[in-house]
Amino acid sequence: MHKLIAIYERPDDEAAFEAHYRDVHTPLVRRIPGLREVRLNRVTGGPGGKSRLHLIAELCFEDRAAFEAAMGSRENREAGRDLMGFAGKLVSVHFAEESRG
Repeated sequence: MHKLIAIYERPDDEAAFEAHYRDVHTPLVRRIPGLREVRLNRVTGGPGGKSRLHLIAELCFEDRAAFEAAMGSRENREAGRDLMGFAGKLVSVHFAEESRG
C-alpha cells in the first residue's frame, strides 16, 4: 500500500481547523481517484505530555501506480490548493510505502 501522510501541527483555533477539515477539505480529498481509505489520527499527547502535533492523516492507495495516478489528478491538485490555503503553515506532507515488520 502507498500513502500520502499529512502531519499537522496544533492550530491556534482548533474548532475552525476541524470545521474546515471536516466540511471542506475531507470532501475534496475523498474525490481523489484511486483513494482506497482515509485514516485520521488525532494526537492526544506524547511521552512528555502535550504534543505540538494535532492530526496525522493517511491517504491510502492500493499500489504505486494508483498512488502516482492520484497524485497527478485534477482532484488532488484541488485538494492540495485547499490544503495550502487553510493549513499551509501547519502541515508537512510525506509519501510512504507500508510494509509489515
